[in-house]
Amino acid sequence: MTMSTGTAPDSVEPAEFRDAMAHLAAPVTVVTTLDGAGRRWGFTASAVTSVSMEPPLLLVGIGRESSCHRALTAADEFVVNLLGEKHRATARAFATRDTDRFAATEGFEPWPGAGLPYLPGATAAFRCRRAGVVPAGDHDLVLGELVQIHTGTSAAPLVWYQRDFHTPRR
Repeated sequence: MTMSTGTAPDSVEPAEFRDAMAHLAAPVTVVTTLDGAGRRWGFTASAVTSVSMEPPLLLVGIGRESSCHRALTAADEFVVNLLGEKHRATARAFATRDTDRFAATEGFEPWPGAGLPYLPGATAAFRCRRAGVVPAGDHDLVLGELVQIHTGTSAAPLVWYQRDFHTPRR
């Protein structure tokens, strides 16, 4: 059912939306891939969620202005590395612009049989085949069908909340 009041709603300013969304805790991940030349790409992402169980799908949101946009949206496969409390420095490094993010961190290895960079020490790593890209405002939503999962050690999660990284109390 669609409801209409007959008047156009007021628009929300981007800063107001950003301030309100700061109250929504989100998981912290590092999304990685390879471009056609085999160059590694990666970025910190909190806009990641499960979408479907059959088939198993997840979604990654990426801004069109991101330096990794072209690599991720064109890649056949990518990895979502779910970070734990010990990965705060990795999250910061992959959120930094204009730097070699992989050189600033340690621990990434090639996924066996695929070569995609992944973090074996991550809480979980999800190897995905790109299933589609959906435009959404100034972002694209990249759908990934899960190919393999690597589960690491259980750790307190790293979350993005109030514009900073936090670890919830147990």
